[in-house]
Amino acid sequence: MNKKNFDKIHKINYLSSEMDALYHKSSLKLGITDSVSIVLYTIYDMGETCQLSDIYKKSGISKQTVNSAIRNLENDDILYLKKYKGRSKKIILTEKGKEHINNTVVKLYEAELKSFESWSSKEIDTYIFLMEKYVKCFREQINFL
Repeated sequence: MNKKNFDKIHKINYLSSEMDALYHKSSLKLGITDSVSIVLYTIYDMGETCQLSDIYKKSGISKQTVNSAIRNLENDDILYLKKYKGRSKKIILTEKGKEHINNTVVKLYEAELKSFESWSSKEIDTYIFLMEKYVKCFREQINFL
């Protein structure tokens, strides 16, 4: 293995772990769990309503973790599930839920946007391109394991 790339992999993994830690810290500051933060963020990102399956697909967390977070949010009157098409369910935010999202993940979303303010549009596009390329290549390598 190329020592130069070995060191770079460590740097990438360190930065990825640091990002995870920052999101965890933000969840703690906002008074929510990491899984609730991810679920609410995904709902906010998708719009005020989305299908439960969208949360599974876009959040990157297990169905069991999503379902547990959803149950907690239902118990707190943040959202409710409504039958949609066939066996699918739609997530609907309550008024309390809309307020809760504004007091939590909207702040996180705004912090992310502010973080990019010092970046040029080209830098942002390059970052996205390279992240997508790395994910694609890494996914292909995982298939060979």
